[in-house]
Formats: sequence, structure tokens, C-alpha cells
Amino acid sequence: MIYKQLTPEAIAFRIWMYTALIVSLVSLFWAGGLAILILFIAVIGSFPVFIILCIILFALKRARIPIKIKFFLLILACFLCTLPYGILGTFIFKDFSCSRSFFLNTALRYLSASGILFLASVIAIVFLYKKLYDIFYIPSPSDYSLKTNNKMETFEQPITPTKPDKHSNKVLIKAAITAALILVLLIPTWFVSSLVTERANRQNEVVNEVTGKWADPQTITGPYVSIPYSITGKDQKGNPVTTSKNLILLPDQLQVNGKLIPEIRPRSIYKVLLYKSEINAAGSFHPEIPKDIDPTTLNLAEAKICLGISDFKGIEDRLLISMSGTDYDLSPGLPTKDIDSTGLSALVHLTLADLTQPHPFRFNLKLKGSKQLSFVPLSGNSQFTLQSAWKNPSFDGNKIPDSREVSENGFTATWLFNKANLPFGTVLKDISFKKEDFAFGVTMIQPADQYAKTDRCVKYALLFIGLSFALFFITELMQKNPLHPVQYIMVGIALVIFFSLLLSVSEFLLFNYAYLIAATATIGLITLYAKGHFKTWRIASVFAVVLSALYGFIFILIQLEDTALLLGSIGLFLVLAAVMYASRKINWYNISSN
Repeated sequence: MIYKQLTPEAIAFRIWMYTALIVSLVSLFWAGGLAILILFIAVIGSFPVFIILCIILFALKRARIPIKIKFFLLILACFLCTLPYGILGTFIFKDFSCSRSFFLNTALRYLSASGILFLASVIAIVFLYKKLYDIFYIPSPSDYSLKTNNKMETFEQPITPTKPDKHSNKVLIKAAITAALILVLLIPTWFVSSLVTERANRQNEVVNEVTGKWADPQTITGPYVSIPYSITGKDQKGNPVTTSKNLILLPDQLQVNGKLIPEIRPRSIYKVLLYKSEINAAGSFHPEIPKDIDPTTLNLAEAKICLGISDFKGIEDRLLISMSGTDYDLSPGLPTKDIDSTGLSALVHLTLADLTQPHPFRFNLKLKGSKQLSFVPLSGNSQFTLQSAWKNPSFDGNKIPDSREVSENGFTATWLFNKANLPFGTVLKDISFKKEDFAFGVTMIQPADQYAKTDRCVKYALLFIGLSFALFFITELMQKNPLHPVQYIMVGIALVIFFSLLLSVSEFLLFNYAYLIAATATIGLITLYAKGHFKTWRIASVFAVVLSALYGFIFILIQLEDTALLLGSIGLFLVLAAVMYASRKINWYNISSN
């Protein structure tokens, strides 16, 4: 029997055209109406690949090596050919996320373009598998036998060559295709990761919009007294010059008691955490004029008491400071920017005699804000106490609380400072520090950040897809009921949709409930699909148990932080051991005899 074979150049032409057609269809997603132009460019620009394929197929047809090696070399050649053309694909793909760096975006686009080109060439090879097998097969002398007729006449007669068992070769090729599908299916997970970043940015935009109308994070500095004074010197020509500076007087004692009242404001599908605060402060000034300053140069008529506040919109009530029995009504504006850029101040009545006496002060402040409330301890000795009904605080800044208590009913924290803690005294002529270096406070944290957890979950996409595909691959070998690559793709898409489902549901429910819903839906879908293919609930139940264990394991890793790497490594080792144990009886050289 004579087989009609295609010539190597004809098969090379078909692989070339099939790949170009598949790439143009995929490019519809990114380029839209430019797909026809991309098809034309792909055909013309990839003509050298057609020449390379012709040469390789001619060489493989004549080579006397195992057929599985020929297929492997052909797939490897296609992979190498896609690498330079992946550079062109970076101009077609859009950025995955504007928050990533330029180099990371370029690398992701290059990997995506190269992966799609390689997958398209592998699909073309799968379509032409039988044609390729015919030209790769070389009959050996053992494929012919002697046939004896009834007249005892022996003659050599060629018969139809008996081809070796193709099953093991198909398994090897299918394993390679499955591995390629795993890598290609990671591309949609990058888009999901980009979607997570986009939704998180959208949430930040909503939060910034609400907090911009309410009040930003607040930082309170002071109070302190600013007194202008003059210094007389000479310029380069020897002429007398008078320079004006500010003398800053800090409290010797300061005690602050604050109460934070959290408020959650819904906006669209998001919830924005805000707060109101009631702050009571008391203390005293003990001014001491430095010896190198002439008291007569002090401009006491311009002396002001100041209080730094980062966002005026948060002030809810009239702000009065009572000092030495006199109430001062503070107005926006500061006499100097040495300490604060924004704040309030009021003229105070001081005489030279007053500078030798203590001046007690007191004020009450009702202040709105969002996310964070911070203080700057500009005082010789100070104590700050904050309490709130919010049970998820984060104490940050230059110093952690000296004492704190956090419970389901809220938190209470106290910070203590003395003259030995701070690198400045209570009288400042030249400011040589930044207040941000000494700020401390509390940040109001929302208990569940669904976007951060979803993003961590997406990072385990390789584990989800790889183990699920490995389970299907081993099961189909043991059950002798193979799945088509298209079926693998559908299972992979179901695994990818899990992340999208998790993201969308977590915007309306708590993350744990969203994870349970998304995982249950995905496991149920894949289990029913396995039941439909393998025709037995016993195999389907194996898929349900294994996938449930996998999703449960990933959920535990997401909840952990410090020990996630350790438990993840141990878990992967146990999974590998289980796969090796399950596949120990498979004869990989003769699959059909298993």
C-alpha cells in the first residue's frame, strides 16, 4: 500500500500560514480592526521562518532518529523562531498596569507576544500531526518479512510497513503541549493582576475624593510661641545690616488627651473610613531668653502663639487657646515656616517681665480627618494619650507607644517624652530638624484589604493551573481516556475565571466569604466536567477532594505573612511527593501496557 505524503515544503507552508492566521485572530483582542494589517505583516515579515521550516523539515525527514525526537526538535525550532518576533509583539500589547515600571511592562508584553506565537505554532503542529508523522517515519528492514506460497516457493514480497506504536510518542507530545498551555494560561492571570491593580486604584480614587471633601490625614504640632527679634551685622562692604529672625519658645510641660471617633461613609460599592477627634491639651511655658540675644531686640508686639494643623477643613469648631487667663482666637497663618507650613496663630500680649514667669495654657480642639492622626512632640516633657473604639489600629511614626491596650472594644495608647529623648531644648533660634522625623501617631486600618489578598492569590496561579493540569494528565493516563488540548484550555479558563470571580465578589462581601463562593463554584464546575468525561463519580470525587485541598491550602497561605514561605515550601514538597507516589506505576516508555 502506497501512502500519499505531503512534501516538507508543503507542510512548512501550512505551519507558517496556520500560525499567522491564529496570531491575527488573537490580535483582534488588542488591535481590533488592525488585525488584517497584522496578518499581512505577519505573513510578509515571517517569510524567513518559512524558509527555516523547509530546511528543518527536509533535515528531519532524512534523519534516522526517533520520531519523538524529531517532533521535539521541530517544536524547539518553532520556539526559537518566536523569540525575535516577540519583540515586534511588544508594540501590539498594551501596558499591563500603569503602576508597574517601564521595564516590567515591556518584559510582560514580550513574554505574552512570544507565548502566543509559540502556542499558535504548536497548535498548527497538532493540526498537522498525522502529515508530519508520515514524513518523519522511515521504514526499517524489520518492517518487511518473507512470505512462503503454497508451492513451497519462497520469494521476497514487500508488504505494508508496520509502524511502531504511536501512543507513547503522542503522550510525550501531549505532555509538551500541556506544559506549553500552562505557561500560556499564565498570560490571562497577568491581566487579572492588572485588573486587581486597576480596581485598587479606583478604590484609592474614591477614598481620596471623599477624604478630600472631608479632611486629609492630620498632623498636629505645638503649641509654640514665635517672637521676632533683630540682629545687627555688617555686609561685605562694612555697612550695618539688620536681619530679622524668629525665636521659638516650646512648652516645658505638655499633656494631650485625645479621643478618636471612627466613621464609615459608603460611596458607590466602597466604604471609606473617616474619623472625628476630640483633643484636650494643657501645659505651661517657662521661657528663658538666651544670653546671646539682647532682650531689647525682641519685637514683643509681634509675638504669636502658634498651632500647626495640616488640613484646615478638619477644624469643626472655633479654636481658642487660653494662656495665663487670656483667651486667644486662632486664625489661619503662621509667622514663620521654620516648623510648619500650615497652621493657625494669634497675637499674644507679652512684656519683658512676662518672659521670666511661667505661662500655663489650655485648649480644646475638635478635628476631623482620615486614615491617620499624628503629633509632633515639641515640648520639654510631654505625655500623649489616645483612645478609640476602633479595634484595628496601626501605631506608626518615630516612636511606638510606651503602653497600649488593644481589644475588641477598641484601643488605648500612651506616649511619653522628656528632655533627654529629643535633640533640642525649649528655646530654638535656628531650626535644624524636620518635624516629620519626630512625628508619631496612629493609623486607622480597615480589617480586610480584599485587593491585596486577591493579588497574593493571583501569585499562586501557576500552582493552581499546574497541579490541576497534572491531575488531569495523570488521571487520563491511568484511565486510558485522554482529554483533548481544547478540554485542557477550558479547564484552564475556569481556573483563571476563579480569580476574576474572587475579585468581583470580594468587593461586596468579606474576602473569606468571597473566596469560599469562588472556590466552591470553580471546584464544582471542574468536578462535574471530570464526571462528564471520565463517566464515573469515583474519579470526579477525587478531583473534588484534591482541588478542595489545594484551594484550602492556598487560603491558609494567603492568611499568613511571616510563615507563608515556610508552609508553602513544605506544602509544595508534600504535593510533589504525592504526585510521584501516584505515578510510580506508570510505564512511561510503554503507556499502552499500563
